[in-house]
Amino acid sequence: MTATGLLFFALVIACWHAVECEKNYTIKPRMVLPDNYVKVKLGLPAETRPPSQNREPVIIEFSIYVVDINSINVEDMDFRVDLFVRQRWVEPRLEMPEDIFEEGDDFVTLPANFFDNLWHPDPYILNAKASEIATLTHKFSSVTLYRNKTIRYAARMHAIVACQMEFQLYPMDIQVCPMAIESFSYTNQKLRLVWGQDGVTVNPELKLLQYNVGQPLQLEESNGFMLEKEGNYSRLVAYFRFERQIGHHLIQTFAPSALVVMLSWFSFWLGLDAIPGRVTLLVTSMLTLVTMFTGLKSDIPPVAYVKALDLWMAGCMVFVFAALGEFVVVKVLDVHYTEQKTAQRSNQQTAPKPNTRSIARIFPLNLNRAKATERVSGEKIQAKSAWDVEAGVRCRKLVIVHGTETDSATQTEQPSWWSLPPLAWTDPETGEEKILWREIDRVSRLVFPFFFLLFVLTYWPILLLKKA
Repeated sequence: MTATGLLFFALVIACWHAVECEKNYTIKPRMVLPDNYVKVKLGLPAETRPPSQNREPVIIEFSIYVVDINSINVEDMDFRVDLFVRQRWVEPRLEMPEDIFEEGDDFVTLPANFFDNLWHPDPYILNAKASEIATLTHKFSSVTLYRNKTIRYAARMHAIVACQMEFQLYPMDIQVCPMAIESFSYTNQKLRLVWGQDGVTVNPELKLLQYNVGQPLQLEESNGFMLEKEGNYSRLVAYFRFERQIGHHLIQTFAPSALVVMLSWFSFWLGLDAIPGRVTLLVTSMLTLVTMFTGLKSDIPPVAYVKALDLWMAGCMVFVFAALGEFVVVKVLDVHYTEQKTAQRSNQQTAPKPNTRSIARIFPLNLNRAKATERVSGEKIQAKSAWDVEAGVRCRKLVIVHGTETDSATQTEQPSWWSLPPLAWTDPETGEEKILWREIDRVSRLVFPFFFLLFVLTYWPILLLKKA
């Protein structure tokens, strides 16, 4: 055999191999589509869909597999999602030659350009800000043809879906975000979307930093009227549920703020001789809460309503501010107590000594000075406080004055309803002197923790009930 003959024989073998490959792995559109198949009829676009009996709508089965949710943006109120979209419908106009199926298979995968020659539905995500089919070297899509003339179209998509979020329960909020799918051109009389057997499936390995993502809360099939397109359109809605994880905020927000409030209570154990330390402790606690509260505002957009976290931080600030106010009150009372004690000692030193005989008698604590003047054996009796007597005496004393009715030099004016309570008194059981500002500090050591515990026990059950 000559060289020319060998070359000719090689070319024949190559051509035969190419034909077999094309037969096995590619299908020309004309092999499946009949001669009278028209994808788009000029002037009659409504009749290009597959024919149906009694003018019933074409049924499109729709299913979604969520691969990943990249981020949930609370500022723009949307979330990014990667998903596989699968659509199924029956195209009775196709011709199904047996040689296009491999032995033992009831389906064949068509080339990507084959899809452009087919009629296909036009669903879109109604509340998507942007959506596109993923690409690398080509679009990630495929068309599968079954023996019963069912067509399955699958594609991988990226979408940014808008979600109207609510933050009243932040940081224990649950966002329910719908994703609505609707036909753009065909009304519900021409095309009907239904959920497939799989519906919507979420990747079980999907994890987010701040949210727990579960299976879709609810799947709906409905009809929605579109004013812009003046018609009713078949619509599918899948609701996604994003539950915020509370662990981060427990560590970063709730526990530190509670500790700052408890730190402010240490001021009740500091006497007024440690004024710089007490003021520094309270002011630093207040500034810490303000700084913490300001930093939390950057995590979520500013909203016009009150959030659950706002109530917690406001409650903590109120308790710290109340501790600071308590310090101001006890300091004012201490100043009045010191001034009164100094004035009474000065009056005792400068007052003349009348012809009196003192009879030490103990009177009740709330003795009314207005009724403290009585007559004992024709003599005038005036009741003086513990500070009216000589130094070192801790009792209430009767002073019987002979002669004319003259007030003692140390007698104070009659108190009125707006006057301060007694700044000091003697305990009738122990005889120990009680000072008002010290008693306020002592009572505050119990009152402040009690009311803060009451606030915590009220805040968390209400928040958990609203979340449920």
